[in-house]
Amino acid sequence: MIPPIILDIEASGFGKNSYPIEIGFIDESLNTWCALIKPEEDWQHWDSQAENMHYISRDCLLKYGISTELVALALNEQLRDKTVYSDGWMHDYTWMSLLFDSAKVPQRFKLEDLRSVLTSKQEATWHATKSLVQQELNIKRHRASVDAKVLQLTWQRTREAS
Repeated sequence: MIPPIILDIEASGFGKNSYPIEIGFIDESLNTWCALIKPEEDWQHWDSQAENMHYISRDCLLKYGISTELVALALNEQLRDKTVYSDGWMHDYTWMSLLFDSAKVPQRFKLEDLRSVLTSKQEATWHATKSLVQQELNIKRHRASVDAKVLQLTWQRTREAS
């Protein structure tokens, strides 16, 4: 079975004024893509606890981040007319909308909740399987494309087991 395209977003924190700082995905052919996002002028919220999880500083984003417009255009080019799945859909949908609104670019792909493609058997073993995948990959920090890979591998393993 072909795995779903999984997208993950790292953010400046959680809450009303947070914004996307990194977007990554893994496609159905297991190719990964990732980009740091340069904050817009009015994106000022910063949560040090979030930084401790993903190890991306605001200074790093200002120095190496890509404009919202270029990130949005790259995502559209690679994901056009596809459905992409996220495990944090409520947050990721908001952050994705903020990215595309700020870039003034229409989004050309659909973002859906990963749970919509999980069977009840997959859900039952999801967390234990995900923990094993993270241990095997020796994951030390949250980064968007790595998290997307973990989710896709978890989907594959739980699918094979069901």
